[in-house]
Amino acid sequence: MVKVEHVYPHLMRAALLPTILLCIVIGAAIGVGSFTFVYAEGASYLVDDPQACANCHVMEEQYSAWIKSSHRAVATCNSCHTEHQTIPKYITKAINGFNHSLAFTTGNYDEHMRITERNRRITEQACRTCHEGVVAAMVGIPHPVQPVTPSDDSAGRGDQKRAAEAHAGATISCIRCHQNVGHWTH
Repeated sequence: MVKVEHVYPHLMRAALLPTILLCIVIGAAIGVGSFTFVYAEGASYLVDDPQACANCHVMEEQYSAWIKSSHRAVATCNSCHTEHQTIPKYITKAINGFNHSLAFTTGNYDEHMRITERNRRITEQACRTCHEGVVAAMVGIPHPVQPVTPSDDSAGRGDQKRAAEAHAGATISCIRCHQNVGHWTH
C-alpha cells in the first residue's frame, strides 16, 4: 500500500506548518493567561472576600473606606457590584477581570477608578433590590406628596416621605446622589 505522504509530500508539509503555528499560538495564550491568573491572584476573585478587591493598589482606598462604612455589616463588594444570580455574577466578574487585567498589564488606567455604564446599572439594581421598601415608597407615593408631620418622623415614615418629595417626577437614580455610600472616600 502506498502512503499518502510519499505521493504528496508537499501537501503534508503545507498542512503541518499551520498546525504547528496554531499550537504555538494556543500554547503561548494558555501560558500567558495562566501566568497572569497566578500573578494577579485570580483565584481570590472567585470567592466573596472583599480583600480580593484590594489586591490592586487602585482599590485600596475603596476597600479601606468600605471597612469603615455601615455597609460592611451587610454587604460585600459582590453584593453591590455583581448580579446576584450565579451565572451572570461570574460573567460580570470575568468581564471586569479581563478589563482590569488588560488595563493594569498595559498601564492604561486612571488612578481614580471610574465605574462603567454596565457596572453602574448593576450597582443601581443592587441598591433598588436591597432598599426595595424605600424605593417603593419614593416611587409609590402619589403626588403631590403629603407634608411630613412630626407623627411621620416618630413612626419612621418621615425620611421616606422626604425622599419621595425630593424625587417627585424625576427618574430616580440611587447612585447619582449616594455614589459613595458603600465606600466613602472623600
